[in-house]
Amino acid sequence: MSRRPAPALPPLTIDYAGERLAGVDEVGRGPLVGAVVAAAVILDPARPIAGLTDSKALTARRREALDAEIRRDALAFAVAEASPAEVDEYNIYHATHLAMRRAIDALSPAAEFLLVDGNRLPGHHVPGQAVVKGDARHPAIAAASILAKVARDAQMLALDARHPDYGFARHKGYPTREHLAALARLGPLPEHRRSFGPVRRQLALF
Repeated sequence: MSRRPAPALPPLTIDYAGERLAGVDEVGRGPLVGAVVAAAVILDPARPIAGLTDSKALTARRREALDAEIRRDALAFAVAEASPAEVDEYNIYHATHLAMRRAIDALSPAAEFLLVDGNRLPGHHVPGQAVVKGDARHPAIAAASILAKVARDAQMLALDARHPDYGFARHKGYPTREHLAALARLGPLPEHRRSFGPVRRQLALF
């Protein structure tokens, strides 16, 4: 039986017509370890970047090439994070919005309007709209998703270099079978999110 194609997303109507529109996205809500990373990007209409789409649909090499283009050609960009301790203190939902607000605040020039991936705005004073599947529907959100993904993957590679037995270079901190087995065998690291169930359960055993 053939699968039906996914329904097309409706056209995106944006309540802003200026040039200082920032796309905002995050990476790292689901992993058991490390920061949640957010990015904000104001693209330059005079220097369009081809191939911007959801970072998960791109190879690592293509993401890294686009990351360099975005950093070179965007009008403004910023990458920020909320630490594992902040994830534990505020919960992942609030920590994600904290990271987004930090990225928005770091933009220079400042944004006048936000397009945020998802269904909720992060509680920033700059007006904006939330866009479900926004990283596939607007290039500025796609650019933010790419910067955030490249930055967080680099953090996982650095953590893998310090703790190679956990496999972070492969699973990027997500709760894969390999990661859960390493967690059970070796115990949590300081970078693990203590409020997440698999980590909390292991902490009770060590």
